[in-house]
Amino acid sequence: MLAFILRRIFQSVIVMLTVALVSFALFRYVGDPVTSMVGQETSLEDRAALRDALGLNDPFFMQFARFLGNAVQGDFGISYRLQEPVMGLILSRLPATLELALISGALAFVFGVGFGVYTALRRRGIISNAIMTLSLIGVSLPTFLIGVLLIWIFAVELQILPSFGRGEVMELPGGWSTGLLTPSGRASLILPAITLGLYQMTLIMRLVRAEMLEVLRADYIRFARARGLSDRAVHFGHALKNTLVPVITITGLQLGSIIAFAIITETVFQWPGVGALFINSVRVVDVPVMAAYLMLIALVFVIINLIVDLLYYAVDPRLRVDRGAGAST
Repeated sequence: MLAFILRRIFQSVIVMLTVALVSFALFRYVGDPVTSMVGQETSLEDRAALRDALGLNDPFFMQFARFLGNAVQGDFGISYRLQEPVMGLILSRLPATLELALISGALAFVFGVGFGVYTALRRRGIISNAIMTLSLIGVSLPTFLIGVLLIWIFAVELQILPSFGRGEVMELPGGWSTGLLTPSGRASLILPAITLGLYQMTLIMRLVRAEMLEVLRADYIRFARARGLSDRAVHFGHALKNTLVPVITITGLQLGSIIAFAIITETVFQWPGVGALFINSVRVVDVPVMAAYLMLIALVFVIINLIVDLLYYAVDPRLRVDRGAGAST
C-alpha cells in the first residue's frame, strides 16, 4: 500500500512538471504582455525597460526555472494586469469556484446515482423512459445554452432567482467566504449549480444504469435471490455496491472537470470565481495568472485521481486481495 502511494506521488510530480512546462511554453507565445500593460504613447525605451524588469528578455529555460522554483514555494509572481500577487488573487476567488463545484458535484452524484438506479430497476416504466429522454438535454445542449435558458425561464420570465453574481457572502475565519449562509447567496447558487452539474449528472446516471443492468444479470445476484434475500438487499446490498467502482472513477474525474470547466458557467452567470479570473487574464496575456491557473487545475486532477485510487480499496476488497497475492509472490 505504501509503495503504491509513493509510486503514484512520483507519477503526480512528473505530471505537474509536464503541465508546468507545457502551460508556460504555450502562454509565452500567445502575445506580448507589455503591449497590454502600457499605452500607445509609451516609448520604446520604456517598453524595453519594462520587459527587462519582468525578466522577459531572459532565455526561456531561465524564465521557466525561475517560475518553477517560485511555484514550489507558492509564489507565482505578480499579475501583469492587476499588479498584485497571483496567489492572493487565486485564493480570494477560490472559495467561490470550490463552493460552486462541490455543490454541483454533490447534486450530480446524488441525482445521477438515484436516477440511474431507478431507471435500471424500472427500465420499462413510463417515468424511466421520460427520465432517459430528458437526460438527452444534458448531453446534447452546450453548457452556455443551458445557462441562458435557465436565466430566461427563472430570472426573466418567473423572476424567482437572480441571473448573475454570487449574492451576499459571509466571511469565515481563515479567509474563506461562503454564500451558503445567506438567503441571497443560496438563491444565486441554484442556477449555476444546475447548469454546471447537469451534464455530469447525465453521465453518472447513464453509467450507473448500464453497470446496474450488467450486475443484475450476474450469477451471484441470481444466487442471492435463490437464498431468499429481499429485493432491497439484492439491489442495494449487492448490485449497487459492485456498481460503485467505475462510478467512483467517473465521479472523481467529473469533479475535476467541474472545477476545470467552470469557466463557461462563471462567465454566463458572472460568478466571481477563478475561471472568470482566467478568462480576463487571457484577454490581456497575463502569463503568471494563466500558468498558475493551469497548474492549480492539474493539481486538482492529480489529488482527485490519488483519492479515487485509494477509494478502490475501500469499495472493492478484491483489489486488496490481488495486490496482497502479488506482493507475496
